[in-house]
Amino acid sequence: MKIPKKIQAKIQDRIQNNVLRTLPIATKRVDFSSNDYLGFAKSTTIFNKTHQLLTDRNLELNGATGSRLLSGNHELYQEVEAEICAFHNSEAALLFNSGYDANIGFFSSVPQRGDVLFYDEYIHASIRDGIGMSNAKAYKFNHNNLDDLAKKVNKIKQSGSNSQEIYVVTESVFSMDGDSPNLPALIQFCNDANVYLIVDEAHAIGVFGDKGAGLLQELNLENEVFARIYTFGKALGCHGAVILGSEDLRTYLINFARSFIYTTGLSPHAIATIKMAYGELLETDAIQSLKENIAYFNQKAKKTPFIKSESAIHCSIISGNTEVKKAAKLLQEKGFDVKPILSPTVPEGKERLRICLHAYNSQEEINEILKIVTMFVV
Repeated sequence: MKIPKKIQAKIQDRIQNNVLRTLPIATKRVDFSSNDYLGFAKSTTIFNKTHQLLTDRNLELNGATGSRLLSGNHELYQEVEAEICAFHNSEAALLFNSGYDANIGFFSSVPQRGDVLFYDEYIHASIRDGIGMSNAKAYKFNHNNLDDLAKKVNKIKQSGSNSQEIYVVTESVFSMDGDSPNLPALIQFCNDANVYLIVDEAHAIGVFGDKGAGLLQELNLENEVFARIYTFGKALGCHGAVILGSEDLRTYLINFARSFIYTTGLSPHAIATIKMAYGELLETDAIQSLKENIAYFNQKAKKTPFIKSESAIHCSIISGNTEVKKAAKLLQEKGFDVKPILSPTVPEGKERLRICLHAYNSQEEINEILKIVTMFVV
C-alpha cells in the first residue's frame, strides 16, 4: 500500500543523510551500551523472588484489567508506593507505566496557562514532549548554566503577573553527556526565587547515593525540590516510573495527568518486579562494583577527550554521523556493543560514542575499549 509523499520524502531524507533508524538485533557482544547498570535486568534472584511473591499472594494475573481508576489498582500498588516513599524519603509517590508516561503526564498537566517553564537545553525528549502538550510558555536555558537561567527567570519575574508560577526542570544525570548540574546552587536559587524545581533522576538511581537512592539523596537535598521523577528501566532493570512529591501533588496527578488516567495499569508482575528490584538495592554489591568501574574508567581515560562524568555514562565526541558510525562499527567488530549517537538526536557536529559502564564489566574490557576509542579521538 502506498504511503503519503511527505512521509516517503522524510524517510528518503534520513537515508540520504545516513541517519535512518532501524531496530538492532540482539548480539552476544560485551555490553557497553545498555542502561542495565547493575545487571538487574538479567538477575535470576529478582526474577525468582517476583514469581514467588505472586504465587504466595495468589496474584497470578497477566494484566491489571483496566486503569487504576477503574479495575486496575491491585493491592501491590499501594504497598510498593509506600515502600518507595520510605526508600526515597518522600511524602507521597505515584507509579506510572513508564518514564515517558510520567513526564508526559506531569508536564502536560502541572504548569498552567499563564505559567512559565524553563528547561535545560539538553533535557530528555519525553520532557520536551510533555512541555509541548502544556498550556504554559516554555523557554530553554543553556546547559547546566545557572547564570543563564537566573537571568531569564528574573526577566520573566519583572514582567510577569502575580498569579504567574515559574517552573524549572533539569536532570540529575543527563542521558547524552553523563554530566550533572550544580544541584545545591540550583536548589538555592529556586528556593530564593520562589520557583518550583523538578528533577529527573532516571540515570542517577542505582548509581549515586546510599543504596543507590539517587544524587539528590546523596546530597541530602531530596526535600528541597517540588517533584522528583525516577524511572525503573535503567539501573533497576525493569519497567515503570514514579513521581515523588507532596500528597497534594499526587492527588492532582491522579485527577489531571492524562497519561495516568487513560491507560491500563501495570500488571501485578510488573509491580512485583519493581518491589523486588528495590529490595535488591538494599542487599547488592553491584553498586560498589559499578562505582569502582566508573573510577577506573575515569582514571584510565584521563588522556582521552571524554565529557567529564562521574556517572555510568561516558561520551566522546566524534563529529559527523559517518565518522562516529565508523568508530562504533570497529568496536562492534572487536566484540563490544557500543552505539553511535547521531544527529538529530544530538546537535550536528556533536555526534558521539556513548559508553555505558556496568557493574559486570571487567577492567580488561575497559582497557581494550579505551584503546580502540583513542584511535579515533586522539
